This record gives sequence, structure tokens and C-alpha cells, in this order.
Amino acid sequence: MGQCVNKCKKPSSTLGSKNGDREFNSRPQSKRNSGYKDDFNCGRASDVFINGRKEMDSALEQALLQEPCGDSRKNELGCNGGEASLQRIEQLFKHYKDECDDAILEDGMEKFCNDLQVDPTEFKVLVLAWKFQAATMCKFTRTEFVEGCKAIQADSIEGIRARFSSILNEAKSEEKFKDLYRFTFQFGLDCEEGQRSLHREIAVALWRLVFTQNVPPILEPWLNFLTENPSGIKGISRDTWNMFLNFTQVIGPDLSNYSEDEAWPSLFDTFVEWEMERRKKEEEANCSTCPHTDGLCPSE
Repeated sequence: MGQCVNKCKKPSSTLGSKNGDREFNSRPQSKRNSGYKDDFNCGRASDVFINGRKEMDSALEQALLQEPCGDSRKNELGCNGGEASLQRIEQLFKHYKDECDDAILEDGMEKFCNDLQVDPTEFKVLVLAWKFQAATMCKFTRTEFVEGCKAIQADSIEGIRARFSSILNEAKSEEKFKDLYRFTFQFGLDCEEGQRSLHREIAVALWRLVFTQNVPPILEPWLNFLTENPSGIKGISRDTWNMFLNFTQVIGPDLSNYSEDEAWPSLFDTFVEWEMERRKKEEEANCSTCPHTDGLCPSE
């Protein structure tokens, strides 16, 4: 995942641009095809073949955007037969795959997200990557894409869009969210560089993203702590990442039930101390503005 999180945050980047006007059939026709009749003028047969090829390609591209069936249950995988559905998935993958690699890379992901009408930084994209069991951010291998589409029972752009509601609801389940949460850490690593911990900035972005549907009260103070970074940490380990989910479930918003004697990562000790001190200073600042000569708040 690595640097792709930062790329996705920039509207001008390959994955972050929202060029909604980019259609499948908006690719410029080649000069070779447009000049074929003038150069050769060898009858209608070749001309019909070329135009027929273009028309067929355009029809295929449009078909990939749409559901294969016309009734209200058109989203079911295999409504045209399992083999036909698998063929459509393969064609869909082929449409976005890189020319030199058997995978969908950054340019293809940008187009894929545009056609899905989602921003690459949306929670929907993370959940889709989870369902596809993608190993790397900004990339879908052929196996990941095909097996992922089969898993969510969709073989077209419209089919995938129609599945967002159900997979978002699925992610609300405690056990499923735990799986998504742990997937997110691995997804964020740059495996090619052999990373074993997340860069602090990447971790902050991913924590904010993964908790989109259910924001714990302590999340914002925790992210503020990591942003100010008083401890000078550079990365977040897998243990710290996993334990933070437990932290949000066990420790109350006032942090009163937190104990350093329990087996929490040392970074949590530092955070609680930092946050309690911050709250104390904030309370003192508020009290100093109270309209009482002794500078005390009414409750005191």
C-alpha cells in the first residue's frame, strides 16, 4: 500500500483524479484506421471489417458497464450461466489491466474507480479490496479480481456498485470488522520493500478510513497524539495496530479505567499520559476565563 495512500489523497494523482467525463468509448481512434480507406481504397470488405471491429469493441465495453440481465434480480452471479459470468469477469479484468503486466495497476485502478463512481480514498474501495483479498494497494492481480468478483457475485460495473450496500453492512458485524481491520494493516504495507510496520502518516490515514462507519470516541485524540508525535515514533507495529481495536472496545472515553499494569503497548501509556495532561490544561484554560474573582469554575 505504502505511498499509494498519499497518492490517493491528491486529486491530481493517478488514483485520486475524478474525471467523471472519461467514458469507455471516448478513446481516440487511431490514424491508421481513420486513413485506411483513403490509403488503400480496396473495396467495402476491409472497411466494413474495421468498422465492425470498432463497433463490436464499443458494444463490449458498454456491456461491461451494465448488468447482463434485465429483471430486478439481475445482480445474481450466473444469471446467464456460470461460464458466461466468468467470461464477463475475465473481460472486465482485461478492460482495466495493464498492457505490460497481468494486473490492474494505478492507471487501470483510476479508470475502475471512475467507472464505479467512487473516490479511491473512500471506505467503499477499502472494503472492496478486502473482499478481493488484495495484497497490495493500487493493484488487483487477475486472481484477486476474478475470485473477488465471484465472491461478491458480480460480473459488471453495475453489479459491483449494487453490491456495495451489502458488503458495507457485512463490515458492520463485529467479527467481520475485526477481519477487515486486520486486513487493513497488511494491505497498507509495502511488501516489495519488506515493510513490517506502517509509516506513521499511513497508519493515521488508514485508522481514520477503517473506522468510517463506527468512529470510537477515543479515535480523534489518538490520531491527534500521533500527528503531534511527542514520542518521535516513525512506524506502527502490527501488535500496536491490533491492540488499538481492543483499546477502543475496553477503555472508556474518559480513560479512567486504563491501567499501565495491564499488557498494553508502551505507546498507549504515553498516549494516556499525554491526553490526560492535555485535558487538564484545557480545563485550566477554560476555568481561567470564568467570571469569578478566584478564577474557579462554578463546579469548583
